[in-house]
Amino acid sequence: MNTIHVVCGDIAAQQLRAAMALAHRADPVLVLRDDLAVGPLREIDENERQRAAFWQRVMPTANRDYAGELREELASLQRLAEGGPTESAVVCWHGDSASDQLALRRVSFMLRNTPARLNEIVLRSADLSGPGAAQGPERRTSVGMYAPEVLAERFARIAPISLLRIGRLSLEWRALKQVNTQVRRWVHNTFEGATFAEIDDQLLALAPVAWTPMAAFLGETMPRVEGFFATDSFLLWRCRELGAAGRLALRGDTTAAAACDLRLE
Repeated sequence: MNTIHVVCGDIAAQQLRAAMALAHRADPVLVLRDDLAVGPLREIDENERQRAAFWQRVMPTANRDYAGELREELASLQRLAEGGPTESAVVCWHGDSASDQLALRRVSFMLRNTPARLNEIVLRSADLSGPGAAQGPERRTSVGMYAPEVLAERFARIAPISLLRIGRLSLEWRALKQVNTQVRRWVHNTFEGATFAEIDDQLLALAPVAWTPMAAFLGETMPRVEGFFATDSFLLWRCRELGAAGRLALRGDTTAAAACDLRLE
């Protein structure tokens, strides 16, 4: 039986492919690029329109076909689910981050009718090495943070997900899609909803009183946002929204963090 590996994000895929080279494997990798921790989810498994409109708001000048990318991602998951019980085994790699945990639930939902195919690799903060590795069990982790050498050792730990757990994960995914929340945090092994306004309040609390390069501000702010990995693109969008509301002062090209400055209004 062939094996398909599922990971969140290009960095995770890059690390996993390097690990495969070390382990002398050549399995296919399905890369899920949509950051499920932010934005609406209600229609995500039916069509791409809602998510594409959201990302167009967040990154309007990225010159990307969001609708096409999301349509292909949904089609890839649907093709994955179409395999029968004897088709390729599926391994979902995940760490302790909102995006990884949401992807695990989405994949479980998609493969709920062929549960015997679904497996996982669980990565914990204790598996990390290097500076900051011993920051406690609640440290956020994602697959892309692990060295290829560490990931290569984990192939021997591929474990099936029980039918009962797949059912629970699927139900959680259904519930998460229906809840009208803007941000999903992963805290103490459960999801907590948050709003963009809560992120905005944190940005305002950290914003400088003197003009400061946006890139430097975002670099300091991203690690302080708890419960999910807030990207620089997402936080830059929130700064633009605060600027439009007259709560932050911005100057320069506000669509590029390296080309603008900010300060409190």
